Amino acid sequence: MDISDFDRASNLVSLFLSRADERGEAPFLWAKLGGQWQSISWAEAARRVCLLAESLVALGLQPGDRVMLVSENRPEWCIADFAVMAAGGITVPAYVTNTTRDHLHVLENSGARMVVVSDAKLAKALLPAILEAGERTRVITIEPIKQPQAGTMTFHPWADLVQGDAVAARAAVDARVATITREDTACLIYTSGTGGAPRGVMQHHGAILMNVDGAARVLAEDFGWGDEVFLSFLPLSHAYEHTGGQMLPVGMGGQIYYSEGLEKLASNIEEVRPTVMVVVPRLFEVLRTRIMKQIEKQGKFANFLMNRAIGIGELMNQGRNRKRDAPMNLLLDRTLRPKIRAKFGGRLKALVSGGAPLNPEVGAFFQTMGLTMLQGYGQTEAAPVISCNRPSAGLKMDTVGPPMRGVKVRIAEDGEILVQGELVMKGYWRNKPETDRVLKDGWLHTGDIGHLDDKGRIVITDRKKDMIVNDKGDNVSPQKVEGMLTLQPEIAQAMVYGDKRPYLVGLLVPDAEWALEWARDNGEKFDMKALQDLPAFKTALRAALDRVNADLSVIEKVRQFTLADEPFSIENEEMTPSMKIRRHKLKERYSARLDGLYRG
Repeated sequence: MDISDFDRASNLVSLFLSRADERGEAPFLWAKLGGQWQSISWAEAARRVCLLAESLVALGLQPGDRVMLVSENRPEWCIADFAVMAAGGITVPAYVTNTTRDHLHVLENSGARMVVVSDAKLAKALLPAILEAGERTRVITIEPIKQPQAGTMTFHPWADLVQGDAVAARAAVDARVATITREDTACLIYTSGTGGAPRGVMQHHGAILMNVDGAARVLAEDFGWGDEVFLSFLPLSHAYEHTGGQMLPVGMGGQIYYSEGLEKLASNIEEVRPTVMVVVPRLFEVLRTRIMKQIEKQGKFANFLMNRAIGIGELMNQGRNRKRDAPMNLLLDRTLRPKIRAKFGGRLKALVSGGAPLNPEVGAFFQTMGLTMLQGYGQTEAAPVISCNRPSAGLKMDTVGPPMRGVKVRIAEDGEILVQGELVMKGYWRNKPETDRVLKDGWLHTGDIGHLDDKGRIVITDRKKDMIVNDKGDNVSPQKVEGMLTLQPEIAQAMVYGDKRPYLVGLLVPDAEWALEWARDNGEKFDMKALQDLPAFKTALRAALDRVNADLSVIEKVRQFTLADEPFSIENEEMTPSMKIRRHKLKERYSARLDGLYRG
């Protein structure tokens, strides 16, 4: 295997098949079945891809047709994705958390006439959307699903479509794939919609191949290219996981384990012992909080070690490596750090954070615990990785590293980050006005504000559209303030508010574990809604707010706050699947209450 393969590959399917031919019977895709991890080899995966591709063609799939994919992360997701492309089609991944309305939007916008769905649970929201769309749709079911009596759907069991003459199927796929170029569209990735209806981003084969090339070079050059093991946790319908958690391991000839979900993620990590993990910042924040609480319960010496480790980490993040810290570092290497690394399997080369900004304090925490943290930056419109922190470029947690190989970046006069290169999308599907708005003279206008530091690393300030402008014209970064708030043990989630207002106010979600402890210590029954009405409870949250305000400038201080009725979640549509808050949804629900804080 060679990194130059990414430059030579004409499309993603040819790269996959070449890796499958090289790896043969080596394990590739892993899932837990009956309590045991079971694998599908590279050769078997390639066989199923080719057979499914030919079945799709037999069912009427034409070149350029779209196939919607609704499934949790599992081996069949990967096989279906490559099979659609191998048949000449375009994959349309859809979130498993989509409502019927969401599915209807994707179906109607993409024009998909075939759908792959994994099980009856996910079909519950999907099938009504297909019926409402009113188009003749072929539904491929990975697991048995009862077909509705009415409607315009024809059901086809997965098991029937991966049978047949594998040799003939491979020959037909090879002939078809030879005609697919890097310029051809591979998939339509629908943006998660932080500010409105999701748009279909046309990612072409070359864009994703360029991303894989850049990411593989970071791993190979900074950590060495070995038998890589990836644990897939984030939704594959998100561009970050699709490229980083599937296409990258395919390109590197690695193994992919599919996590059983958030509840079992910690045990899955210890079992799988991944070498690379692709995760969003919110998960790192949760893990940091859990680790800190575990250490707090272990006595004075453990807390002393943790405090010293954090202090050393903060200095290292500032580029200050003091000789007098060497003995303490040696002690930490023999006591605290091995225990933390063991929780991540013990052989992690890198934790890769993306999808949203990572608070530098969180990054420095994991770094000082002996876990290499790489923060990437990008967006779906760039397939999605634009830059990545890496040791050889000087890890600095308040930057997102230098641009990846082949990526050009410049800063517009208003501070907006502009990007150019093969990684940039061809446009939004059937949406020329929005395409023309973000693609100008070959440059992608990211909507992010930032600058390049003296070493060429990108520093992100905020989303251009999220920037708060107060009534005096001052610009305030909400993400910076929110990140500081959620590092407090009392606060689980936060949104700040104050556009065209004299000061900022906040919408807070108390941390459930902290609230439980507070209730016990104060002789109160643990009922979150009841606690929120108690003045003493609000005073405790006010103390957390005051700690944060002490480190903020006058215009950044949060003067008042109110409490949310429930946690922000994907289910209530107040968070995206990549764990970013949907500001427009929160403002729709809480604006009257937030506005009232200015009158109080």
